[in-house]
Amino acid sequence: MEIRRIQKNELQVIRDLALKIWPSTYSGIISEGQMEYMLNWMYSIESLEKSFNSNHSFFAIYAESEPIGFLDLELNSPAQKWIKLQKIYILPEKQKLGFGLALMDYTFLFARENKIKHITLQVNRGNKAVTFYEKLGFFKVDEKDFDIGNGYFMNDFVMQKNL
Repeated sequence: MEIRRIQKNELQVIRDLALKIWPSTYSGIISEGQMEYMLNWMYSIESLEKSFNSNHSFFAIYAESEPIGFLDLELNSPAQKWIKLQKIYILPEKQKLGFGLALMDYTFLFARENKIKHITLQVNRGNKAVTFYEKLGFFKVDEKDFDIGNGYFMNDFVMQKNL
């Protein structure tokens, strides 16, 4: 297993993984139309490059030299002392094998190295990952519905972990 930072010219790796992971993660939670809309909105190369250029750090986790998951951390102003875990996904067939935990441990290390005091994230209220985050010490601070356009909403818990 290896975790490494993704460079701008490698963002296709993130897009390819998202296209493989999202259907199993979100079918039954959001409509197929919303899934397609969100994948195009969040995972187009243009959108990923925009994030890359605005304080997002992307990391991929590899098993046997193949990318099996990814992480997107948004580092806010160092004075604010918090980061946002924007995205963390593992291929369905590689889940429950410790790879998600390895990415979270990497997130905690990244936070400590950057003198971060809080990690926040948003997670769909129907996503089974809510329990995963709670086991790692995250707690719910809010419940919000975010209008993302085209008549769609993200119905999320906002969660936080204090370090």
